[in-house]
Amino acid sequence: MDGTLVDTEPYWIDTEYEMARTYGGEWTKDDALTLVGNDLLQSGRYIKQRMGLPHTPEEVVELLLDGVCARIDADVPWRPGARELLEDLRAHQVPCALVTMSYQRFVAPILAHLRAETFTVIVTGDQVRNGKPHPEPYQTAAAALGLEPSRCLAIEDSNTGAKSAESAGCTVLVVENHVPVLPGERRVFRPTLAGLGATDLPELLPPR
Repeated sequence: MDGTLVDTEPYWIDTEYEMARTYGGEWTKDDALTLVGNDLLQSGRYIKQRMGLPHTPEEVVELLLDGVCARIDADVPWRPGARELLEDLRAHQVPCALVTMSYQRFVAPILAHLRAETFTVIVTGDQVRNGKPHPEPYQTAAAALGLEPSRCLAIEDSNTGAKSAESAGCTVLVVENHVPVLPGERRVFRPTLAGLGATDLPELLPPR
């Protein structure tokens, strides 16, 4: 979701810098980009250590979510072509799963802007034991859809997310955003989702 359907990475980065200013910690752009696509609790551990915060990683995550959710309430920054693709997939009755390492409290206000039936399955970071880049999130989503991962196309914008989907056995449509993504055997690159429809996506999957 984050960076692929909506471009909220600037919201996370702004919140991280705000936390550094509030608590007198060190933070850089490289630090921020290191966390793109990560499991939130892993990010909480990194921020705690890097900024020298007295909070637990769980408390750091809640502070992050407080800042980002406040910004989301003011504006949802959709990525080009994302909503249109979701609408076309729904019209073609293609089952879709949302696989995000964000927590439910962050996901809910964004999903409120979409039709309720847009996603058949939703897997959030607080529902899995192992977050991205581990394959568990995509394995969980594919199983809930009743599909083999090899018949699923994942859409990702980060190395962390692409590795998770690829390791699970999915083909990955990579649309880079804030960080460059390395090439891979099961990775297909496109500059944008704009102009892509349901009938275009099967061409990206390997033959049966």
